[in-house]
Amino acid sequence: MSNKTKILVVEDNDFVRMQIVKFLHEADYETVETTDGQEALDRVGDDIDMAIVDVRMEPIDGFEFIRSIRGGGMETPVILVTGDQNPDLLSEAAKWGVGAVLMKPVQKDRLIKTVSRTLEAKQRAS
Repeated sequence: MSNKTKILVVEDNDFVRMQIVKFLHEADYETVETTDGQEALDRVGDDIDMAIVDVRMEPIDGFEFIRSIRGGGMETPVILVTGDQNPDLLSEAAKWGVGAVLMKPVQKDRLIKTVSRTLEAKQRAS
């Protein structure tokens, strides 16, 4: 059994997903990869410590994923990634308790710092 933090990476763009996973592995995190929100909903119960989720996906987008897990009582920390500059996105993210929103292309240092801060906030809250 691994003691590593397990992060669910939900991203339909193969290159972006592989890049995020590579950065997380280099920082010694364990990852579970999915390509859409539906598949992610099926995997979120697998001892996931955090989810990094793309906003725009089909058939279930990032916000639908968050609404589903929050509706099921799961407080799993979520970081959203997006290429969308829509200002409404931040207020929607705050409404659903999203830990952070990262813009694509995701920068390694920013990703790792954000993951670390979000996990620390989860530990303080519990």
